[in-house]
Amino acid sequence: MKTVENESRLLLLFKMQLEDGTEVESNFDEEPIEFEIGNGSLTSGMEDALLGKQQGDTVSVEISPEMAFGLPDENNIHSLPIEDFPDDMPPEENQVIAFDGPDDTEIMGTIIGVSADEVEVDFSHPLAGRVIKFTAKISEII
Repeated sequence: MKTVENESRLLLLFKMQLEDGTEVESNFDEEPIEFEIGNGSLTSGMEDALLGKQQGDTVSVEISPEMAFGLPDENNIHSLPIEDFPDDMPPEENQVIAFDGPDDTEIMGTIIGVSADEVEVDFSHPLAGRVIKFTAKISEII
């Protein structure tokens, strides 16, 4: 029987939760999604949990921040003028907003502070620094 190895293509049902059980994302009530091991679509911790497993296997692991979405980086914190934010959407702490990035890309930023004239935004991954509970069922190894 085939096992998951580097460059394997998989159809997965998966769920990501925070340490407190808050669900971040899940497709268990939907169709499996295709992923390829080693192409960067999964974190290294998720890939490690799947390597060596077989079709039909279910894995459930806690992944450290370093193996999930990394640690917050203070170099990713930037102050933006409050007038850059629309009046009908005042910035609030812990709010995650999509900002325009280079080359028409979107960059997610988490508001970590608001003052009268500035907004502090952390452009680290919104899940940086968090332990992730990862559960996946390998529906198929393609």
